[in-house]
Parts: sequence; C-alpha cells; structure tokens
Amino acid sequence: MSLHTIQSEPRQHQRVADTEFFDPQPTPRAELPDPTELIERLALVTCEILAGTRNLDQISRWVTEDVFRMVAERSMAAKRQRSQTTDIKQMRPTVTVVRSHTCEPRDGIVEGVVLVRIGPRTRAVAVRLEGLDHRWRASSLALL
Repeated sequence: MSLHTIQSEPRQHQRVADTEFFDPQPTPRAELPDPTELIERLALVTCEILAGTRNLDQISRWVTEDVFRMVAERSMAAKRQRSQTTDIKQMRPTVTVVRSHTCEPRDGIVEGVVLVRIGPRTRAVAVRLEGLDHRWRASSLALL
C-alpha cells in the first residue's frame, strides 16, 4: 500500500470587507412589523420637530443619517424664521394625521404618503422605509 500525498493549492484568506459586514443588513418584510403606524408616527413627529414643539433627537433611531441631517437643517431654518417674526406670543400649531396610504414596491421596502393637518393647513409627507437590521428605518422623507 503506497502513501500518496495530495497537494492542493494554498488557500487564500476569504475575508468579508469590513464595510459590507458592519453596514446595515437588509431584512425581509416577513420579519418586520406593520409599517403603517410607523409611517404615520414619523410624519407626525417630523412636522412637530419642524414646528418647534418636539426635540430632533426623538427620530434618530428611526431614520438614516441623511434623513436626520435633512430634518436638522430644515428644523434650524424654521427656528431662524420663527425667531425673526415680531410676534411676541407665537402659537404652536396642533399637528394631526388625516389619512395615510402605503405600498410595497419590493420586499423589505415600503413607501407611504401621510396627509397631516398643521394648524389650518394640510400638507403631505412622503416616507420611504427600508427594513434594515430587523427594524424599519426611513431612508427618505419629504414634506410636500
């Protein structure tokens, strides 16, 4: 009986790039809760932040960095505008959700529009949620 040595090519270390491994990981829709309540809540809270009645940090967990930065910039601009008005007694508007509609263009992605009444005006807020790391996160938000 002879002993045969099988030589194989040396293995190269297969390493996943750190950015891919530590980036938010997509989550399928089946593993996520119903997004309707979150879309309505995000629209309401964003309008309250822009009106100056709510702190910006309250949405940080539910939005991406880009969305957080955009809301922060608009919030600061709205605050500057409010400070330039000569009205001593400024009323904070009441914000209420009128109606919402959602659709799912792809697995793990939900888009929705929420009609929000801000004082006497009605505005639309468009939200795009992506399932990342087993929870919904808003990757796009627009106050129309």
